[in-house]
Amino acid sequence: MSALAQNFNLMNEFNILRIICGAFFIPHMYAKFFVPEALGFFRAAGFRPAKAWMYFAFAIEVVFVIGLIFGIYTAAVGTIAAAHLLVAAVAVWKVTGGKWLWNIGGCEYCLFWAACCVVVAIHG
Repeated sequence: MSALAQNFNLMNEFNILRIICGAFFIPHMYAKFFVPEALGFFRAAGFRPAKAWMYFAFAIEVVFVIGLIFGIYTAAVGTIAAAHLLVAAVAVWKVTGGKWLWNIGGCEYCLFWAACCVVVAIHG
């Protein structure tokens, strides 16, 4: 089996986690350009200049999508993705006034996703 085919072997549970971790960045990226509140979030979180940070976040998330979905430099990409998501969790915590539960806008989801990226980085 070729290396590319091995990266998409869904009988390997690690591949499923890796692909999910990468694919979940796609709607995250989409929101940065098509959800008007996204820029307001970057402003409220204290990123200055907010638009530049939003574009930078988008660009690095493109790298995460490619690296994680296709299994390219998985350990490095997973580590950086986890750090990126920890920054996002802190920003969500700040903007929401310390909410935890993801279903009411808290940081729980970002922390769970970061933990999954850590597992991918360790395994990758």
